[in-house]
Amino acid sequence: MLHLIPARLHRALLPMAHRLRHHWRRLRGAPIAGCAIIVHDFSGAVLMMRHSYGPAVWALPGGGIGAREQPEQAVRRELFEETGLVAANLALVAVIDEEISGSPHRCYLFSAVCDGLARPDQREVVEARFFPLHSLPHPLGAAARHQLEIWHDWKRSQ
Repeated sequence: MLHLIPARLHRALLPMAHRLRHHWRRLRGAPIAGCAIIVHDFSGAVLMMRHSYGPAVWALPGGGIGAREQPEQAVRRELFEETGLVAANLALVAVIDEEISGSPHRCYLFSAVCDGLARPDQREVVEARFFPLHSLPHPLGAAARHQLEIWHDWKRSQ
């Protein structure tokens, strides 16, 4: 249904919706679940993206998990919706309990391989590119930085 709204209008409304969601979560305080995915290509470069709303930082693909959705389904859906990419070799890296907007948040962190060109949806995501690990973009979001550290530790233990 949202795809019926012109991309430019959708992008313009997202910052307001983001603020409302933030305040709703803070008032409600109910636990929420989400997912994030660290996608790397065959050269080892990592996919990073910038949203059209929220803090002006580079982040990892991901989002909320629907009521009747498994984390694996949600992360595949989010990756495809945001970038047009399909994950291969999907693996659960960690389950991170944190707080977002004053609410308990459980984040399922995944790793996957993708070989292709990311195509940002130009609604929620305005830029998505692969970056070598030695030159990640700035500013990098705090959540992405933390998730990348967990991923590095996970890779070492494999």
